[in-house]
Amino acid sequence: MPVPSAATFARLADLIAIPDAADRPTRSVVEAFTGKELATVPIGTAQDAVDAIARARVAQKDWAQRPVTERAAIFHRYRELVLEHRDALMDMAQAETGKSRTAAQEEILDISMTARHYARVAPKLLRPRRVSGMLPVLTKTVVRYQPKGVVGVISPWNYPMTLAVSDAVAALLAGNAVVLKPDSQTPYCALACVDLLYKAGLPRDLFAVVPGPGSVVGTALVENTEYVMFTGSSQTGQLLAEQAGRRLIGFSAELGGKNPMIVTAGANLREVTDAAVRACYSNSGQLCISIERIYVEESIAPEFTRMFGERVRNMSLGAGYDFGIEMGSLVSEAQVKAVSSHVDDAVVKGATVVAGGKARPDLGPLFYEPTVLTGVPEDAECYREETFGPLVSVYPVANVDEAIERANDTEYGLNASVWAGTKAEGEAIAARIHAGTVNVDEGYAPAWGSTGAPMGGMGVSGVGRRHGADGLLKYTEPQTIATTRILNLGGPRGLPPKVWAKIMPPFVKALQYVPGR
Repeated sequence: MPVPSAATFARLADLIAIPDAADRPTRSVVEAFTGKELATVPIGTAQDAVDAIARARVAQKDWAQRPVTERAAIFHRYRELVLEHRDALMDMAQAETGKSRTAAQEEILDISMTARHYARVAPKLLRPRRVSGMLPVLTKTVVRYQPKGVVGVISPWNYPMTLAVSDAVAALLAGNAVVLKPDSQTPYCALACVDLLYKAGLPRDLFAVVPGPGSVVGTALVENTEYVMFTGSSQTGQLLAEQAGRRLIGFSAELGGKNPMIVTAGANLREVTDAAVRACYSNSGQLCISIERIYVEESIAPEFTRMFGERVRNMSLGAGYDFGIEMGSLVSEAQVKAVSSHVDDAVVKGATVVAGGKARPDLGPLFYEPTVLTGVPEDAECYREETFGPLVSVYPVANVDEAIERANDTEYGLNASVWAGTKAEGEAIAARIHAGTVNVDEGYAPAWGSTGAPMGGMGVSGVGRRHGADGLLKYTEPQTIATTRILNLGGPRGLPPKVWAKIMPPFVKALQYVPGR
């Protein structure tokens, strides 16, 4: 198996922004498929983060002065390097997370698409723009976009490459520096991607990687940077938002989801079945936008459940660094226990296992079968709580209105999927769902991959947006520069104030009048 070599891990470890890393306590990084140690990573401290931020702040001042087109050129080169080194990157992603090759490739493609998108649109988005002034002719008003400064990015383990780098791409193009705290289970995924950024020409101090506990390094980022981007659980997001709020700094987060799929009587069940496998079990279900609830009209529920259950039972599950396996392992023992707990709790309370339902230690320490449940009662843990694993529940509903009502009966609002007899019907249903992204005739990929459109959550599923114009401009401070021309607003020199006061109202009215409005 193409597990990254010891030399690769040693080279990447040299990129960590801890000067005396060799003398620090370390944490083991293991291969998820086998549990064997791949490497160790030094444990950073709050002071390490503060020092990295200080160096980044110096580098940012020069970086912000570069033309946006010059910054963009680096990310065009980066995109090419990512695609050129995709096999090695996928190997690293699989080694640290246990995900399938297909899920690993999703990360590579996402990084490439995001870098390409923002490198193309950043010059236009960041260009100073004229707006209507207070008084036409007499005032000129321009809006400029100033970078925040140093952005702290706290990334998770489930997509440890794209979520470490893609948000940083927008922040860097906006003129900021970035200090990243990757998840402790998957630090080398982040380092492998950052390595290519340096090779593309990005100054090293401008993007620093400081591994370590979230309570230590993550807290230091919130306490010392000008903006924080976080991807993770809703509970942690609420804590970080509170900490950021005390400093009045910007905060953006993509958080948890209990994402629904709606299937109406007119849908093509063969297409739905195949897509539902992708929607529910990509990355072993460890995906914020994956589907965990499926609402199916009663008239087709038995047939859908039969077809979906058969398809899931026949999914290939195992360890492999190639594209022949549909689902890999989970990332940790904690994830295995969490999924097992939700399945066991639901079954004890009356749910029926249609497919899966058990761990597979014969395949490796962290494998759990893709699982489908029916008859899940409302008091089951998995009825409302996010599982974040390969578990989905199917619920028959009387009609579309009931499906929409139940889909919206949650505090989450991240992603949803709709399957109907026509595209128009699906889009009409989608517009009634309380979620930041809704996919018609797919599970999650089209909305996520539409990098020109905003992506994020409603309710406890998030704050702010990534992708789209919002995903870049949130890392800036809009600055208004208004210039008075021809005549000072205090009136001509020598004109009595009372006279000027009488002239101004009709003058303003005349200047602001636009025929036809």
